[in-house]
Amino acid sequence: MNKIATGVIATLLMSCTTAWAQPVELRMSWWGGNSRHQSTLKAIAAFEQKYPDIKVKAEYTGWDGHLSRLTTQMASGTEPDVMQTNWPWLIIFSKNGEGYYDLNKLKEVLDLAQYAPGDLNSTTVKGKLNGLPISVNAPVFYYNDVTWKKAGLAYPKNWDELFAAGKTFRSTLGENYYPYAMVDQDVILLLNAWMMQKYSKPMFDPSGKFTWNDAQWQEAFSFVKRLSDDHVIPGPKTMSSYGKGNLYEMKPWITGEWGGTFTWNISIRMYINNMTPPAKLVLGDYVMQPGARDSGVYFKTAQMFSVSKSTRHPQEAATLINFLLNDPQAVEALGLERGIPLSKTAEKILTDNGTIDPNDPVVAGLRQAQSLPTTAVATPYIEDLQVVDQFTAAREKMDHGGQTPAQVAVTFRQQVERIVRRLNR
Repeated sequence: MNKIATGVIATLLMSCTTAWAQPVELRMSWWGGNSRHQSTLKAIAAFEQKYPDIKVKAEYTGWDGHLSRLTTQMASGTEPDVMQTNWPWLIIFSKNGEGYYDLNKLKEVLDLAQYAPGDLNSTTVKGKLNGLPISVNAPVFYYNDVTWKKAGLAYPKNWDELFAAGKTFRSTLGENYYPYAMVDQDVILLLNAWMMQKYSKPMFDPSGKFTWNDAQWQEAFSFVKRLSDDHVIPGPKTMSSYGKGNLYEMKPWITGEWGGTFTWNISIRMYINNMTPPAKLVLGDYVMQPGARDSGVYFKTAQMFSVSKSTRHPQEAATLINFLLNDPQAVEALGLERGIPLSKTAEKILTDNGTIDPNDPVVAGLRQAQSLPTTAVATPYIEDLQVVDQFTAAREKMDHGGQTPAQVAVTFRQQVERIVRRLNR
């Protein structure tokens, strides 16, 4: 064999060896606050140490804008290999079950035995497992203990006390102090709980149809308007003065001028991390109407880890998800940043090491919700961002434009019914 041929063969062999040695690179996206970012990066570092042939490129953001970014990626087929996804997004991205990779095809890598059948059913669309559920979630009432002591009030147990608190905060602490602050999504869930307690009817039925009649819709928006009028929560004008961003990063939350919130138990860690010591966030009673048989508390699968339907590395993507959900290193690093894990292994690890503490606000919030009577069934419609946008517009029309609850109710219903028809098409 001549020298030229020998050199060509050597070059080819070297190229092949180099190609084989190249690690697989996965992209992974999620949203959250800084503590979730840091704990997830720590878990990814542990994964890369255990699997040196797989590298993970982290793509993380806050909640604001995450869905619009992912929507663009999904439409162009450029979404990450592994994604933290939200349960209501299934109706947006995977109506037929084919929007994400079917994880049933990766059973040899994923330990599905860690999950109850009902949990897996919640993320299965037309027989295709669209994601592994991370935890369950429910909105409950949390309070800044220092601010409420300044106001001289006990935490409300019923709606009369909740509304009365707004007036006391204003007269005792000043115009800038409010008992609660909430994003519009949480105001919708608060409204849903109030109406469920009164009428045992949720806003939507499972098919996306409204269940409230004309009089009830007027009453619903009267309730929403009263929250601002009675100084229970900042109105749209006040909120807009702080610009766009996460509520828990806004100055009035950090300084304690906003005395509490009603939000998902798994999100509360981000609120806790931005409080000014010595203030602590504590769980209050679930506000109820006297004699109500249904609390209206709203349970849902919180988040999922999903795999891109077009990933070139499904086995490696599944390996990463399985590590994050079940490996002791990852489980300890992630803690309760995404709620109490549904994985049996992860729950045992965090129980044994004391992370799942009954007094922890994340844990206590979920346990309280689980103890309450409810017939509310989670639907993706109540969290759809188009629906939330219409709700925001209705609040602004009452706050800025002087429209009545009856007027905004008509427009809201018409617009949302169109949205639901498009979603169900």
